[in-house]
Amino acid sequence: MNRRVRVFLAVLLVVCLRPLQADDPGCPDAELFSGKLITDICWGCLFPIRIAGLSIGGGDRPAAASNQVVCACNDGLGIPHPGFVVSLWEPARIVELTRAPACSPALGGIRLPLGSRRLLGTAGKSEWDASDISFYNYHWYAFPLLTLLDLFFEDRCNADGMVDFDILYLSELDPTWNSGELAFFTNPEAAWLANPVALAACLADAAAASAGAPIDSLFWCAGTWGLLYPFSGAMPNYGSRPSETSLSATRALAALHRRGLARRTMGNEALCSAPIDPFLTKSQYRMSMFYPLPETQSNHVIGESAFRWGEWRSLPGPGEDHLYLLWRWNDCCATF
Repeated sequence: MNRRVRVFLAVLLVVCLRPLQADDPGCPDAELFSGKLITDICWGCLFPIRIAGLSIGGGDRPAAASNQVVCACNDGLGIPHPGFVVSLWEPARIVELTRAPACSPALGGIRLPLGSRRLLGTAGKSEWDASDISFYNYHWYAFPLLTLLDLFFEDRCNADGMVDFDILYLSELDPTWNSGELAFFTNPEAAWLANPVALAACLADAAAASAGAPIDSLFWCAGTWGLLYPFSGAMPNYGSRPSETSLSATRALAALHRRGLARRTMGNEALCSAPIDPFLTKSQYRMSMFYPLPETQSNHVIGESAFRWGEWRSLPGPGEDHLYLLWRWNDCCATF
C-alpha cells in the first residue's frame, strides 16, 4: 500500500475516533493530527543542516557529530559506493506521559484496551521537597515527521527504517516501569552509582546542560531534572510538571537504549548504519514540548533547567499530561 494512503488512513482513523474522547474528560486530546502538526512544530530546530561539510542555517550541533565531508558505504555485495555526509536534527519520536493508564492523547484522547487502576499515575502532592513521588505512564511512538511529509530523505539516512506513525512501546505492559526493584535487574550498575560522589558529579552535568551541552560521560545524570536511575516511573516530586515528565521521558529513552531498542545515529561510526547503543548519549537528543503548551521557537537539551524553557508549560487538570517531540542528530552517508 502506498505510504501516503497509509498515512491518510491513520489520520482518518484518529479523526473517526475523536468523538470518543468527549465522554472521557480524564483523557485529553492533544490534536496531534490537525493543523498543530504544522503550527506547533519548531521547524527552525531542524537546523543546522550540513551537506558535504557546508552548513545551512544557524544552530548548534553536538560535539561528537561527524566531521567528515565525503564518505563511502558498502552495498550488500561488499562493493563500496562513494557519497557525501548529510547531517541534521531529525524529529523522530513522540513520547506521551499520562497519569491515566492506557490514555493516549496522541491518538485523539482514546483509551487503549489495556492497563488497570493499579497503574494510575500521579503528579504528586509535594510542592517544595521530595516527600512525595510522581508517577507517569509513557507511550513511545515512531514519528518520522520528515518522511511522513515527504520532505526528506534517502533510505540510508533512515536510521531505523521507520516510515509511518506507529506505537513502539507501552509502559503499562512493562513490569519494570512500575517497580524499582525489578528495574534494578536491567540496570545493576545503579548499585555503585548510589553514592555521594556520583550524586555530586551531577552538579556539573546540571550546569553544563543548562548551558546547552550535557556531559555524556556522566551517563547516570539527567542535568537539573534528577537521576536517570532506576529506569522506573516513580521519582521524587519537586513540584514542576515539565521537569517530572521530562525526566520520565529521558528514563524511558535510557531504558530503550539499554534493551537494544534505540540506536546511535551520531558520529562517524553511524554514517553507513546506525549501531545499537546500550548507553544513552545525551548530546544526541533534544526535546520540545508539543502538548499542552508547545515549544514552537526552540527545543532544549536533556537536563536543561525548566526555568529556561518551560516551567510554566502546564495547565491544571488535563494539561498535566504531556507530549514531547524527540529530536535526534542524524549523521548519514548519502551515496551516489
